[in-house]
Order: sequence, then structure tokens, then C-alpha cells
Amino acid sequence: MTTLQKLWQRGCDFLGTDAAILGGAMSWVSERTLVSAISNAGGFGVIACGAMPVDLLEQEIKATQSMTTKPFGVNLITMHPQLLELIDVCIRYEVTHIVLAGGLPPAEAISKVKSANIKLICFAPTLTLARKLIRLGVDALVIEGSEAGGHIGPVSTSVLAQEILPHITEVPVFVAGGIGRGETIANYLLMGASGAQLGTRFVCATECQAHADFKKAFIRASARDAVASVQLDHRLPVIPVRALQNAASARFIDFQRQMIKKLDQGEIDLKSAQLEVEHFWGGALRRAVVDGDIENGSVMAGQSVGMVKEEQPTAHIIEELIAQADAFLARN
Repeated sequence: MTTLQKLWQRGCDFLGTDAAILGGAMSWVSERTLVSAISNAGGFGVIACGAMPVDLLEQEIKATQSMTTKPFGVNLITMHPQLLELIDVCIRYEVTHIVLAGGLPPAEAISKVKSANIKLICFAPTLTLARKLIRLGVDALVIEGSEAGGHIGPVSTSVLAQEILPHITEVPVFVAGGIGRGETIANYLLMGASGAQLGTRFVCATECQAHADFKKAFIRASARDAVASVQLDHRLPVIPVRALQNAASARFIDFQRQMIKKLDQGEIDLKSAQLEVEHFWGGALRRAVVDGDIENGSVMAGQSVGMVKEEQPTAHIIEELIAQADAFLARN
């Protein structure tokens, strides 16, 4: 057994995989083709349910199961109005792992997952929340830093790892956010992680169904192109989203200014203004990923995008990460 195998054995055993590498759940990107490809290559694919209705998730799970016999997970957003029905679908189709994201999961959801003997993974943005989630019965944690793409928290991956990994040993912990090479995975394993989660790195996988122009934007981009959205006024909270800067990013700033002006002039009430801000990006990710409109859509990407240099088969990406980790550990 290699050093790498020893370091991530706990993560591999938990996931049922050869490599303790999870595919980050990216809406419109992490669908049947990419998810099955990651699992078939020895990693752990995760379906991004996002805003899917129950029947669509059912179709996606069935299709993924037809493309792989390996374990994969389903990522569900805790704020989804049909959360419990979505969990029922996962139970019905014997999904082995569920990832609950987007806030502290409701007790009823945790109970339903646990009673079905499905392994439950949750995101822990702080050590306090990590401990609380473990008390609630969560089986594994993901700690994701602000370098990640999409909706992000305020703390970097390296700081979260230092805050959480030395203190949480009861369950496997997977590190995410800004990871693009195997050496970084190895370092977090040495710190006590059980594996890693990568999203941005898999967008340019050959099997990924994202639009060719979406992939080209990733290949052209550098780390500094992936920036977090800005909040202009405390009255209009903006959950930061990391994406490649484009025309839509600039329009979002102008849109906030318009809403602030309307608020100040009494043309709109606070709740309506907040809703307008929240709805600005509605459909924008689909516009970029599916339609290829990379100027007016949301090109969500992590800062590791600068390490994405070409389109590669998923198996090659995972092999490359493993080779880099192995070589690094052999040198040390």
C-alpha cells in the first residue's frame, strides 16, 4: 500500500472508492454523464440537484445508475421546498450518500436520511458548526474555503483546514476550495483530511456536457479572473458568488446601484429590493453552461481555474492528481 493509499484509506472506505476524490456538485454541470465518469474513474461523482423538481431528480438518478455501478452521491439544497420528497427519491433508488448543502439541515431531513442507512455529508464553515453537525449524526464533513467557485463563505481553505482538521477526528473530513493539483490534496491529507472535493478541475473533462464556449472560458482564465461578487449596501445582502468576470458582473453592480437609488427615493420597499437582487442571477448559470452565453451568463469558477489548461478525459484528470500526490509524498 502506498503512502497516499494509507492517508486516504478512511475516505476511500467511507465513499466506497479507489480514490478519495469527490466531484463538487455544480448546477447544470454535475449531471449523469460527468457524475458517472468520475465514479467510473475511481472517484466519487455527486449529482447537483439544485432547483430540480422531484421527477427530474428521479430521472437523473436512474440515468446515472444506468451509466455506472460504482457509488455516487446526490447533493440536495436544504432550502429546497421539496427537500423531504427529494430525500424519499434517493431512498427509493438506494442512493448510498446524500450531501446536504446550503445551511444547517432540518432535523427531520437528518432523521429521514439516517433512518434509511444512507451516509450523510454536510458542509461545516466553522469548528463550532462542525461539532454541532457531528452531534446531530452527520457521517462526514466537507470544509470549503472562499477560493471555491459558486456560492462561497468568507474564510480561505488553508485557514479552515488549520481551524478544523486538528480538532475533528470523529468523522472523515474532505477539504474543498481552490484545489487543482495532487500535491495540495496530499498536504491536506497529511494534516488529517480523509480526502478532497474538486469542482472547477472537472468542468473541462471530456465527459462534461457544458457548452464548448463555457469550457473555453475556463481554459483561457487565470486565477485572478475568478472574483467574488460585491455587496454595495448592507441593506441588500448579496451572498458572494465566485465567477469569471464578464459583462453580467458589471451589470450586477449597476443593478445594485439602481436598487439602492430606488430605496433611497422610496420607490421600492426593502423586501422587494432584496428580492430583485436575489433574482438577478436567476437562470444566469444555465445561460452560461447550457447556452454558452459566457458574457451575459454566470461563469461560476474557483480560483484553481488557472490550472485548467485543456480538455481531458475524467480518468486522466484523476490519474494526474494521483500521480502528483504520489510523487510529492515520495519526495517527502
